[in-house]
Amino acid sequence: MRKDRVLAIGDIHGGLKAVKQVLQRAGVTQNDLLIFLGDYVDGWSDAVRTIDFLTEMKDTHKVILLRGNHDDLCYEWLTGSQDNPLWLQHGGKATMAAYAETSETIKDRHRRFYRELEDYYLDSDNRLFLHAGFTNLNGVENEYFSSTFYWDRTLWELALSIHPELKETDAFYPKRLQKYNEIFIGHTPVTRIGEIKPFRAANVWNLDTGAAFKGPLSLIDVETKQVWQSDPVHLLYPGESGRN
Repeated sequence: MRKDRVLAIGDIHGGLKAVKQVLQRAGVTQNDLLIFLGDYVDGWSDAVRTIDFLTEMKDTHKVILLRGNHDDLCYEWLTGSQDNPLWLQHGGKATMAAYAETSETIKDRHRRFYRELEDYYLDSDNRLFLHAGFTNLNGVENEYFSSTFYWDRTLWELALSIHPELKETDAFYPKRLQKYNEIFIGHTPVTRIGEIKPFRAANVWNLDTGAAFKGPLSLIDVETKQVWQSDPVHLLYPGESGRN
C-alpha cells in the first residue's frame, strides 16, 4: 500500500488547467496532504475558477492553503481598496476581468477564502512552508510583519549566496537557515536563474517554475523529492499572454 504523501505545489497564477493536469499526473488521492504555496491568481484567465476549485478541494482533500502576495493584492481590491497600478501591470488586469462577470455572492465567498489563507505551515518534521520568506533570525514565530511571509525575497537571495562547501555547523552559516530542516517557497521564478524545475539552494526549495509566464506548474513530494509538472502553462491558454 502506498504511503500517504506530503505534496507541495508552486505558484498557480490563475492556471487552473495546469493545476488539474499536474494533480492528475501525480495521481493525487484524498489521502495525500496538498500544500499550496500561494499566488492563486493574477496571470491566466481562470482566476475565479481556480479559487472555486480550491474552495471545493477543502471539502474533499487534505489541503493547506498559504497566502501569496498576489492573493493579498486581490483581496485588497475585492474589499474596496483603490486600484493598485503595480498590481494591474503584474496580472491584476486578468483577475479583474475574471471577476467582472461574477456575482456578489461569489465575491463574498472568495473574500472569505483569501481572508482565511495561512501565512505559513510548519510540520512535525520541522519543515517550513511559506510563499516567500522571513527575516527574523529566531524564525517565523517571531517575525515582526506578517507581509514578510508573502513578499520577502531576501531568504531566497541568501540561500543562493551560500557557498556549497559551507556547512550548517560552520560559525558563519546563516541562522535563518539553521532554524528549519527544510524550507519550501515560491514567489521568485527559478527561470530567472535558468532553471525549469524546482531548485534547491542550501536547505531552501523554490517551487515557482514560472507558471505565470512560459514555464510549467510544479508539484513535489517533499519526502522523495519526486517532481511532477504540467505542460508549459501558456500552451494551455493559447491566445493569452499571462504575465509575459
